Amino acid sequence: MKKVYLLTPLFIFCSAIAEFKFDPKPNVLVLFIDDMGYADPSCFGNPLVKTKNIDRLAKEGLRLRNFYVNSPICSASRTALCSGQYQQRWAINSFLHTREANQKKRMADYLDTACMHTAQIFKNAGYRTAHFGKWHMGGGRDIGEAPLPTEYGFEESLVSFEGLGDRVLFENGVLAEYSEKLGNGNIIHLPKRETTRLYVDKSIDFLKRIDGDPFYLEVFPNDVHDPFLPEDRVGEQLKRITSNPEEQKFLAVLLEMDRQIGRLLDYLDASGLSENTIVVFTSDNGPTDWPRYYKAGTNPPGFTGPFFGRKWSLWEGGIRMPFIIRWPNKVPADQVDDTSIVAAFDLQQSLLQLAGIDAPEGKAYDGEDRSGVFLGEPSDRADPLFWEYGAYGSLQPGYEDHRSPFLAMRDGDWKLLVNPDGSGAQLYNLKTDPGERKDKAGEHSQKVEEMSKATLEWWAEMEPYFKP
Repeated sequence: MKKVYLLTPLFIFCSAIAEFKFDPKPNVLVLFIDDMGYADPSCFGNPLVKTKNIDRLAKEGLRLRNFYVNSPICSASRTALCSGQYQQRWAINSFLHTREANQKKRMADYLDTACMHTAQIFKNAGYRTAHFGKWHMGGGRDIGEAPLPTEYGFEESLVSFEGLGDRVLFENGVLAEYSEKLGNGNIIHLPKRETTRLYVDKSIDFLKRIDGDPFYLEVFPNDVHDPFLPEDRVGEQLKRITSNPEEQKFLAVLLEMDRQIGRLLDYLDASGLSENTIVVFTSDNGPTDWPRYYKAGTNPPGFTGPFFGRKWSLWEGGIRMPFIIRWPNKVPADQVDDTSIVAAFDLQQSLLQLAGIDAPEGKAYDGEDRSGVFLGEPSDRADPLFWEYGAYGSLQPGYEDHRSPFLAMRDGDWKLLVNPDGSGAQLYNLKTDPGERKDKAGEHSQKVEEMSKATLEWWAEMEPYFKP
């Protein structure tokens, strides 16, 4: 007699569950380079050397050519990145300095933890979190009471002299001395050229210890922020490429940083983590522009490609940055988006959307969710972008022509620069003139009037956040 097997509802349910594959939470790695110019990576135009590991990341991911940071200086740029808001809302518009200098610029002494750092939101969602590298959002010089990175949502951190908690101090004279006197964390002394190796070592160790939990990891190298301090001897190959000793040193540290990034990417591959890890790569502002280079009769190292201006400037070279995002089988590989305008303060919302995590209830974002752009769907912004730099004083470029008006706005192809009193208005069409060489203000007076009005209204909204 033939046996008949009846499939019970429980058996059918369990079989269906077994066949259904749950998508694990994606990991996130943010590589935020200090003072890297738009064209320092060879995949964005470096004319002298090949950054093979950054290029590899670009080959495997998506490049954006209209990506902006929200400030041409470190602390302000980092604040926007981690908060999803204009940095002015947190009274940070320059680099955090001594109490006296901060007060003169009407700034806070450190970033308020109420900002809800991206790390905190990911941690609340069950992620393991760590930050290794430059911090510069509080702590250092004469400020020893700033919150530690752990108070912003990081389980582990290792920062440099411009932060508190565990940190590495290198050859930067009085700033390292100030930091050591503040205590508040374990201190490692190391040559600057070895710091990114240490950050990568720490990152790999962290990933080995979290036992497969999803992670949000920040690696923020200092290498291409001057002074450039490579090995004692610069290779003969670099000497053949350029006769400028400062540029030789810059290229040496750039290539070493690229090598260390490669080590971290190799570990992600070898451990099987690459497949479900979103990797973001960009920079905090344009390359150095200290007066000393011009006084010595040379140009500062670092490349801005077709763009005018450098660090401490609202010209494109100060705020338009290289950007790469990689997420295998989700983000298109070896693609370039030439049209979508994205900014650093978009990242928090966009990464949360990609990870399927709800944004904090009641948080008012200035940035936008651009996750669709990251997944290969170019689109326009809903709102224009605005910038302010130097309205209350700050470092200025060494080359006088690089000194921009204090406010700027980008709306579609048009960019306006203007001062807070409405003077000095200049208008450029970035589609036809990416180098900002042809001022169109005289030809488009109505456009200047409309954009100036919007920019000054935005600045009037931001000003009350600063200290009186």
